[in-house]
Amino acid sequence: QVHLVESGGGLVQPGGSLRLSCAASGKIFGINVVGWYRQAPGKQRELVASISTGGDTNYADSVKGRFTISKDSAKNTVYLQMSSLKPEDTADYYCRWTEVGVDYWGQGTQVTISS
Repeated sequence: QVHLVESGGGLVQPGGSLRLSCAASGKIFGINVVGWYRQAPGKQRELVASISTGGDTNYADSVKGRFTISKDSAKNTVYLQMSSLKPEDTADYYCRWTEVGVDYWGQGTQVTISS
């Protein structure tokens, strides 16, 4: 079992930055893919960015060049650095941790971009 704790959400103005964290605990074997997803009101959940065991990253077109996903394997933590934030980035952000083929989801953290 893997337990996830997300943090870092909040209210920021357009153009601002936030860093989300997804800290995992439990049975971590280091063989994982971690993704950040988001879900805006009335919309489907979408993949924002992911990072593999080897550090390969993938981004949604809408966030390329603005968001950076990274990880600290020693801390079992994955980060999502978000910059140049736009109102359309407003959503609940969720961490999905796939450890040895088993999916775990965090509780979500709210991000609101508004002036």
